[in-house]
Formats: sequence, structure tokens, C-alpha cells
Amino acid sequence: MKRTVLSRIRLGIPLGVTIGQLISIAVSLIWGGGYYSPCVPQMAADMGSEINAVILQTFLCGLLGAAFGGCSAIWQVERWNLVQQTGIYFLIVSCFMLPTAYFCYWMEHSPAGFLQYFGVFALIFAGIWLAEYWSCKRNVRQLNSKLPKKQ
Repeated sequence: MKRTVLSRIRLGIPLGVTIGQLISIAVSLIWGGGYYSPCVPQMAADMGSEINAVILQTFLCGLLGAAFGGCSAIWQVERWNLVQQTGIYFLIVSCFMLPTAYFCYWMEHSPAGFLQYFGVFALIFAGIWLAEYWSCKRNVRQLNSKLPKKQ
């Protein structure tokens, strides 16, 4: 299990950085008015320069990717039921996602901004979880239909 977690962490770091870059490109295309904005301007101001902000954002995106990657091994812990796996996974990734979102200014720095961001994060998490659950359930049904029937 330890090897699996470390392997997924190593894979998660570059995936997190890549996804962070792709998001900054998408945000720039939508709201940048023809310009590329690698980070939120307030973050650059707080960090003293855009390059310092981008370095921190890249590090945090890599850390976030490592957290999601490493935590994905939770789904293989067979002694835990689905509710335990989901709760532990959500708790751990939230502990990485929310500080990253705060420091990168992906959320408004207020209690309302935190609650709004957390709500959106929880809704996206639930949507992805439900889609995966239904997909797995459908696959099990298809596999069961191929088994010989008891007589």
C-alpha cells in the first residue's frame, strides 16, 4: 500500500501542476481580454511580484495534485466501507484544497467567500462521486447479467 501511495503522489504532482496551468489558461481565455493572467492579481500584489505568486501557485498546485493522487489509494482499503472511504477522502483533500484556494485567491477572503467556495467544492465532489458510483453500479449490473443463472 505504501508503494501505491508514493507512486500516486509522484504522478499527482505533475498532474496537479498541469491542471493548474490549464485552468489559468482557460480563465485567461474567458476573462483575460486577450491577455494571459497566470495568477490572480491580488496574489501577485501580496507576494511582491507575479513570478513569486506563480512559483507559490505552482508549488501549491503540485501539492494539491500529490494530495489527490495519494488519497486515491483510500478507495482500495477494503476493510473500510464506502461511507468511511468517502468521508476520509473528502476530509483529507479538503484540508489541502481549501488552504490552496485561499492562498491562491481562488476564493474571496471572507467567511462568506470561504463558505461559498467550500459549497461549490462539495457540490462538484458530490457530482463526481455520484457519477462514479452510478458508473460502477452499472458495470456490476452488466457483469452480473453475464453470470450463469442459478437453477
